[in-house]
Amino acid sequence: MLISRTPLRISIGGGGTDLPSYYQRFGGFFISAAIDKHIFVAINKTFRDDYFLKYSALERANTIDEIEHPIIREALRLHEIGPAVEIVSLADIPAGTGLGSSGSFTVGLLNALYAYRLESPEKSELAEQACHIEMNLLGRPVGKQDQYIAAFGGLSCFEIDVDGRVSAKRLAMEPEALDDLEDHLLMFFTGYSRSSGEMLEDQRTRSSRDDPAMLDNLHFIKDLGLRIKDTLEGGDIHGFGELMHEHWLHKRKRSKGMSNPASTAGMKPAERTAPSAEN
Repeated sequence: MLISRTPLRISIGGGGTDLPSYYQRFGGFFISAAIDKHIFVAINKTFRDDYFLKYSALERANTIDEIEHPIIREALRLHEIGPAVEIVSLADIPAGTGLGSSGSFTVGLLNALYAYRLESPEKSELAEQACHIEMNLLGRPVGKQDQYIAAFGGLSCFEIDVDGRVSAKRLAMEPEALDDLEDHLLMFFTGYSRSSGEMLEDQRTRSSRDDPAMLDNLHFIKDLGLRIKDTLEGGDIHGFGELMHEHWLHKRKRSKGMSNPASTAGMKPAERTAPSAEN
C-alpha cells in the first residue's frame, strides 16, 4: 500500500489574484502557509478487476470512464493504472472549511499515482497537473493557490505571470519571527462549512466583465499581499496582524457569501461594509 500525505493551507495574503480571470491580465501574487492538517490518499492493489474508491462515498467501477468522482476520474485518465486497484481518501478536517482541501486532495492523489508507477515528479509538475485537472479539464472557477502550496509546503510566496507561469520561494523570515508568528496564530472550527464555487464563479464573471469594484479590490489585495511579505520578512508580527484585519475587511467586500452574521459580531458598524450571506 502507498500513502501520500499532503498539507492543507491558510491564506496569508493576495488570495483571489491567483484566478486566471485576474492574473492573465495583471499577474498575481499570493502568500500561503501549509499547516499540520493533512489529506491522506492510499492506493492498494486488489484481487478484483475493478476500481474500488472510498471517500465520502463508496464506488466500484469497471472502467475509468464510469468513475463518478471527477478528480479521481481525470487523474486516472492522465496516469492510467489498474483496474484491480483501491483508492482511499481520508482527511484531518471536513471539506468546505476554507483550507484548500480540493487542491490538496488533487496534489496528493497525483503524487500517489506517480509513486505507484515508481516515478518522482517535480513539485511544480505536481502543482501544474493539479491545476490542469481542476481548471481546464473540470472547468472549475478556482485559482492556483491551493495546488501550489500543497505541492511546495512551508510558508511560501508565489508570483504568477500573465502567461500562467508560477515562481515560488520560501518567505525569508528569521527563525525567531517565524516562531513568534506561529505562537500568535490561532485557528478554530466554527462548525460551518460551505462551497466556495459560487463566490469564485462570481469573481471570475465580474473580473472578465471589467467590473471596476472587483478589479480595484483585487488590485488592492495584491498590493496588500506584497506589503504583508515585507512586514513578515521585517519581523513585524504586530504589523502583520493589522494588515490581516485590513485584508479581511476588503475580502468581505468581494462577495456577499464571504461571511455570515456571526463573523461580524463585535465589529464596529463602519467595518460591516459587506452584505451578509443572509441578505
